[in-house]
Amino acid sequence: MNSIIFSNFEYCPDKYYFIYVGELKTYGINLFLIDALKKIYPEKDIDFIAIVPDVFEQYDYDNVIVINPVIEKYKNKTSKRRVSCRITALEFYTAVSYNKYVNHILDMILKNQKELYVYMYESSPYLKLLEHEKINLIGPDPFLVTKFNNKIFQYENLNKIVPIAEHEICKNFNELIDKVKEYRKIWDDGIFVSSEYSAGGSNSLIAYNHREVEKYFKGIEGNYLIAKYIPHKYDPTVLGVVGNQEDIYIAGVADQRIVDGNKFTGSTYPSILPKETIDLLKEYTRVVGRFMGQMGYRGIFGCDYIVDEDLNIYFVEINARKQGTTIEFCCTLENCLPQGAANLPELELYSVLYNKFPDHTIEPENCDNIHWGTYNFKVTTNTITEGYIPQFRSERELFKKIAKRKLTKDFMVLEHIGNDFIITTGTFLARVVSVALSRQDMIDGIRFGKRLIENTIFLG
Repeated sequence: MNSIIFSNFEYCPDKYYFIYVGELKTYGINLFLIDALKKIYPEKDIDFIAIVPDVFEQYDYDNVIVINPVIEKYKNKTSKRRVSCRITALEFYTAVSYNKYVNHILDMILKNQKELYVYMYESSPYLKLLEHEKINLIGPDPFLVTKFNNKIFQYENLNKIVPIAEHEICKNFNELIDKVKEYRKIWDDGIFVSSEYSAGGSNSLIAYNHREVEKYFKGIEGNYLIAKYIPHKYDPTVLGVVGNQEDIYIAGVADQRIVDGNKFTGSTYPSILPKETIDLLKEYTRVVGRFMGQMGYRGIFGCDYIVDEDLNIYFVEINARKQGTTIEFCCTLENCLPQGAANLPELELYSVLYNKFPDHTIEPENCDNIHWGTYNFKVTTNTITEGYIPQFRSERELFKKIAKRKLTKDFMVLEHIGNDFIITTGTFLARVVSVALSRQDMIDGIRFGKRLIENTIFLG
């Protein structure tokens, strides 16, 4: 079937489908989008197909199609063990766009539907399916996403509307090295260096001399951002939705867990920052959201910040996409807002289709009675697994049980790849979600979950 690794999809002509294209970690968001679409199309039986790159031992998900052509590179080059590896957006979306099986399914669906919606973790111009006249993206414009995720664009345009650390733009590699040498003399705590596009610790570095920068960035062409590194205690992230030029919805503020200065490993909620600081973070994010909205951006976005010991706030970056906290905020809002209030996918749906939020939009004021945390277990070197952690329930149901006091605490390990796999460097082996009525119980759950995952790794 033209590079199909797995498929359990069976077409039902009585259903109204949309397509999700992205990683399995955000599969659950689509269930909230189903709820939103049912309000617009109450007469339709709505379902979705998830096209994902994740190579697992088994899939406890409905209507999944797995495509990952990078796996082909490992055939006959390893032992008989299966391999799970990351794939770039370009490789994945290109493979999906030109896959014969996928295009056959789309043609089959469009014989019974006048349009087909596509939902994505991050809108991308690499997904050529979006050029089809009957296929519509529920999310921000892909070319605007590319613009707003550019660090150079962010710092050049936001410098005067939100607080940003001292910084410079370097036009080439030689200028980068010269500027690092120059600023290292006055920026005592180090220099944050990033290429135009960086995320999750890739293509960025906290440097203390020019030799580190030369080694890390040599061969990477383009413009670079350098900024004064600010020692800090907190790494908050704010999740929101751009409805139009003026209306910005703020879902909440979480604290990121950052290691080695720039590598994201998970988040905890609610933020431990003082209310006054949280209110400022929300206001800065509204300012950024309005700037994005005035340029045509519609949909979910996030902003990352740092906060120092004196509670001074500095903008770090825009994430013009769904963030790693999106599914957790969907689950939080479902359990703290009045019944029927719009959740994040519904807000995104309305912003894209109608350039406004629905009438039943209520921004959360106090959702602090639920504590949640996540941990993304990424392997730092090629790793072999010798165990498997099955998935027994959904993250959404876990939140409901805690919110209704059926449980006071619990955690779950999600998206564990499986037993007897080679997991390549930089690949996510699994994800921990811990939910509790207290912060300490939530933190304990993360620790226990992490230990479970570690026990599935071969250490011989």
